[in-house]
Amino acid sequence: MNKKTYIYEQPDWPTFVWDLHALSDVLVAVRNKQGRLLGKMEALGFNLQNEAFLETLTIDILKSTEIEGIILNKEEVRSSVARRLGIDAGEWPSTNRDVEGVVDLMFDATTHFNKPLTRERLFDWHAALFPTGRNGMYKIIVGNWRDDSKGSMQVVSGAIGKEEVHYQAPPAKIIDKEMGLFLNWFNAADDMDLVLKASVAHLWFVTLHPFDDGNGRIARAITDLLLARSDGIPQRFFSISSQIQKNRKAYYQILEKTQKGALDITEWINWFLKTLLSAINQSEETLASVIRKHTFWNAHGLKIKNERQKKVLNKLFDEFEGALTTSKWAKISKCSQDTALRDIQDLLDKKILIKSNRGGRSTSYEVNEIPH
Repeated sequence: MNKKTYIYEQPDWPTFVWDLHALSDVLVAVRNKQGRLLGKMEALGFNLQNEAFLETLTIDILKSTEIEGIILNKEEVRSSVARRLGIDAGEWPSTNRDVEGVVDLMFDATTHFNKPLTRERLFDWHAALFPTGRNGMYKIIVGNWRDDSKGSMQVVSGAIGKEEVHYQAPPAKIIDKEMGLFLNWFNAADDMDLVLKASVAHLWFVTLHPFDDGNGRIARAITDLLLARSDGIPQRFFSISSQIQKNRKAYYQILEKTQKGALDITEWINWFLKTLLSAINQSEETLASVIRKHTFWNAHGLKIKNERQKKVLNKLFDEFEGALTTSKWAKISKCSQDTALRDIQDLLDKKILIKSNRGGRSTSYEVNEIPH
């Protein structure tokens, strides 16, 4: 009897099984954390919720694409998300169609989380990811399933001539049938816990690998759709993609192990739930940052009329790297050193900035924190 190589070759595919008892503790922890986070967000009010959603969705989009080795411009992503939320984008840059496409995808997935998932909807998402019909120099099939005309769909690593095949997806000729089974299961009204369903859907979709490219990003959009459905709201306040990106190596290892294993996927679900729990815990930092920024502008907004000052101060709240110096101020504001120093001195006089005690060859500055 030949040993089965991949999970989809198992005779009972796609009848996944798992040990719910073994998963109960981490599932309960996830559900408790979800409830607490939603309670905190409801208490914040509409504007702060939108700010938190802006931060979370920006991170989610950036990290989901980074998993695939694609780096998007953070300010372009934030600008695109902000416009859809009706938040003043200020001087943020205009965005290109690649950014607009992935933002369109994520908004459709989360805003319309209760809509059925169909072939046409998936094709629309795929077309949004690849508006030119290419991935870089390579032409791909857009808005339809792959056809394997260039060979089997494989996940490989290593230098040319020394490639290691980690996974080979099902042949293209069965994809439409397999995706029909997946979509029927996905859209079925059942009593399955939606967090568990998100973990199974993610694995099932990336195992089928139905598109020429973009399968990982679409799998994570499907995951976010089900997590939004489990929360009952379109806003996302935690990003599982950011945690997957942080643990990218472990993510690919558990995927490969599961895809080469049997239909008991308890280990995969356990990894997924623990990653989700980390994502919800991480959201506490995002929420604290949003509240800190909101508190600052409530206290000082009317004192700051200078657009250069507003621009740099906003950057200080958005993952500013290193220390703020006069030269950095001048570079960000596109002004002279003398003008930068006058801007800074004005904020020192108003006790909005203080001199930092972190040391270094140049004097640096930081926001004068407001107790709350």
